[in-house]
Amino acid sequence: MKTRLCLFAYAAIERSTPCQARPTSSLVREALFNIWQGRILGARWLDLCAGSGAMGAEALSRGAAEVVGIEKSSAACRVISQNWQKIAKPSQRYSLNKGDVVQKMRGLTAFDLVYFDPPYAGELYQPVLSRLADCLTDTAEAAVEYGAEHWHPDCLSKSVHQQLEIVKEKRYGSTSLVFFRRRETTH
Repeated sequence: MKTRLCLFAYAAIERSTPCQARPTSSLVREALFNIWQGRILGARWLDLCAGSGAMGAEALSRGAAEVVGIEKSSAACRVISQNWQKIAKPSQRYSLNKGDVVQKMRGLTAFDLVYFDPPYAGELYQPVLSRLADCLTDTAEAAVEYGAEHWHPDCLSKSVHQQLEIVKEKRYGSTSLVFFRRRETTH
């Protein structure tokens, strides 16, 4: 599968992605970056279930100071590393952690923007969102992509709702984004 990255400050690049990856559609990617356009420059970006790496690549191209990705697939990690290396400026940092997203989230803190796009039919929403508040700064926002036929934010446990609050929801065809921020009482 090919993913075309429409990068803000660079010529478009194209990279093969592993066949099991479901890249975020260009419509959803463009919408998210329009929503967050004033927040990306200088931000610390966390890309959970990085897949093709397109979201992290776009964040780098728009001036994120640091991008950290977590991805389970070795093949995807190779592609992501190649793309991020080509896009990152010398002043930007990026790293990619291969492995289980829930395990790799331990110890990660102080991110300004988080994008989480797991396999829709997987069981990752609850465990990842249970840990998400610990990864966020006080003013951070996290966007979670989902297909309503597989999951919905109403399915989250009470403990997650005590840590995170929904600030907005957007729908793009069969794909939705829900935006969370850390509740003020959670530290």
